[in-house]
Amino acid sequence: MQPVDEIYCELSDDLKGKLIVLCITGSIAAMEAFALARELARHGADVVPVLSQWGAEFVTPMSMEFATGFEPVTELDGRAQHVALLGDHDDRADLLLIAPCTANTVSKMANGIDDTTVTTMATIALGSGVPLLVAPAMHLAMYRNQAVVENVGRLQRMGVRFVGPRVSGDKAKVASKEEIVESVILALCPKKLSGRRVLVIGGSSEEAIDDMRVVSNRSTGEMAVELAAAAFRMGATVDLWMGRHTFPVPEHLSMRRFTSVADLEGMIDQVDHDLVLMPAALADFRPVRQHGKLPSDIAPTLELEPVPKLIGRLVDGERTVVGFKAESDVSEEDLVARAIRRLEEHELDAIVANDLGDVAPGRTQVLVVTGSGDVALGGSKRSVAEGILHMVGGRD
Repeated sequence: MQPVDEIYCELSDDLKGKLIVLCITGSIAAMEAFALARELARHGADVVPVLSQWGAEFVTPMSMEFATGFEPVTELDGRAQHVALLGDHDDRADLLLIAPCTANTVSKMANGIDDTTVTTMATIALGSGVPLLVAPAMHLAMYRNQAVVENVGRLQRMGVRFVGPRVSGDKAKVASKEEIVESVILALCPKKLSGRRVLVIGGSSEEAIDDMRVVSNRSTGEMAVELAAAAFRMGATVDLWMGRHTFPVPEHLSMRRFTSVADLEGMIDQVDHDLVLMPAALADFRPVRQHGKLPSDIAPTLELEPVPKLIGRLVDGERTVVGFKAESDVSEEDLVARAIRRLEEHELDAIVANDLGDVAPGRTQVLVVTGSGDVALGGSKRSVAEGILHMVGGRD
């Protein structure tokens, strides 16, 4: 048993059965390759590490063997590892991933130079049609160098995909391991939502009492983030609009913020998406706002006014609109009945309903209610999000 077996498919089986060749070049970001290899394994991938001479100065072959369970390739010999892994045959690798990739390696690949283990792997992958994903890492001035810019463009025209870099100060840093893994999944997994635009509206609204205080609903925003991430993995162009939330949003997701229902209302006219999912915990009532700050030593009397329901305004007969309804301490029969009333009231395509007692960090149970019945989904919020999208995505 290899140490990596303990974490295999720990997060998902999205990459189960996939063989990925992970090439590591001579950047300080190579020190993050160990964690990246482990993250790929947590999603089910088998990872064969390939180290350039300078890559092996930053991360050792022994550590990468521990991380992956495979003997690292540090030099090419009579076994012709580049052909065995990436040649034109049935049992070749599914993807060549270079992370991190230096300016030197980018330029060599673009010009057909293969004088290292990594560039030789890239040459044969490009020649045999194995997908190639590159995560650059270098000083920002190097990344902006016109020759490097042109070489990146040349590789992109050859079909090479890039993920990152993350620009911070004067550094073009390697993408996070989460973003790289999501890009790997996107490159290798079925793309049910390819070519579609998806909007997820999540988090909770905040309605002002005065200049200091607000009333809000409980929501971490986790389900919204998982829905957006799942849609991204399925090939969609994704927008995520978030109110107040505590669950972190991955860097690769495009996010806009709103505060109150009125803020969100002002954004509705910008919705031109094919699929809209709205798990947001929006206020049903808001206080009549007081100017300034109410005294701290006097209990205020709040006057509440109803807040308009926005989800009905998203329905236009063209897009798919999915609402969410949370209840507390109700029977399944009542939960379905309330969901159907909301479904019919706003002419939605589906309602995802759940009892708050079935929700915990990372896990949930829901009923997806449509005009033709209801389906129960449960487990991790990631798997439930994927299940919802498979049901409402509109394509087989």
